[in-house]
Amino acid sequence: MSVTWYECKVKYAKFDEASGLRKLKTEPFLVDAVSYTEAEKRITEEMQPFLNEGEGMLITNIKVANFAEVHPFENADRWFKAKVSLIAFDEQSGKERKTNEYLLVQANNVKEAFENTVYAMKDTMGEYSIPAVAESPIVDVFPYFTGEEENSERAEEFIRLKDSVPVSATENEELAMEDSLVAEEEE
Repeated sequence: MSVTWYECKVKYAKFDEASGLRKLKTEPFLVDAVSYTEAEKRITEEMQPFLNEGEGMLITNIKVANFAEVHPFENADRWFKAKVSLIAFDEQSGKERKTNEYLLVQANNVKEAFENTVYAMKDTMGEYSIPAVAESPIVDVFPYFTGEEENSERAEEFIRLKDSVPVSATENEELAMEDSLVAEEEE
């Protein structure tokens, strides 16, 4: 069964670490759903933990995302869009034919995203190239799992990988203090 990913842009009050205040932000999230209606329902459910009591949110846009696959990786905190060109030889015309598909890969930087894309494509039998890797604005990914026994291990693994924290994610207190001072000066 094919997975359809929907990109949902949500406007909500998010805690700003620099200022210590909650500010209105519009951020894109990715949801696995079968229709726009289900995508709206799922993003509303998934966003509830991020909202304070009595706070609302506004879904500003829902569109079908052009991702063939989504690959979470351990100790990564950002999502990258990788363009993969599948190369096939057309015997009738005698020419090479390229078909592009996009993967959403979790990584900490572009180099790691490229390496993770290569790892995700390791079982591919045909030739391919990776002409582009760029950071995606996607904040989080919410796949759909049925809760059936065969999928529960897969669901737990996906969530474990997605929610893992990078090893080097310790905050430098001196830099954090500088950031907060700069934010106060700007106000």
